Amino acid sequence: QVQLVESGGGLVQAGGSLRLSCAASGRTFSSYVMGWFRQVSGKEREFVAAIKWSGGITHYADSVKGRFTISRDIAKNTVSLEMNSLKPEDTAVYYCAADRRINIVTPPKLYDYWGQGTQVTVSS
Repeated sequence: QVQLVESGGGLVQAGGSLRLSCAASGRTFSSYVMGWFRQVSGKEREFVAAIKWSGGITHYADSVKGRFTISRDIAKNTVSLEMNSLKPEDTAVYYCAADRRINIVTPPKLYDYWGQGTQVTVSS
């Protein structure tokens, strides 16, 4: 059974940094794409960043490009999201997700597995 468990959320001031982690278990993820999404209450879940487990190719939403960095640790089976220069509009619940597709896709509905989410709050 696939499990994705996020950690690292919290409260930070604008301009600060946070690092989110996603611990993946239950299968071999070498052919998967791992993604980070976020959702504000009352709004649709939106794509943030994704990485191909094999090869490490990455893709970012324009809104976070240059500020966020996604990475994976193959030995630890974890995916991280380093978030710098945080803005109040980055406030959301952040979710880790896994997709069995070969190439990176951005629509949330195409991802197969999801974590429970972790809250990130950026104060102004």
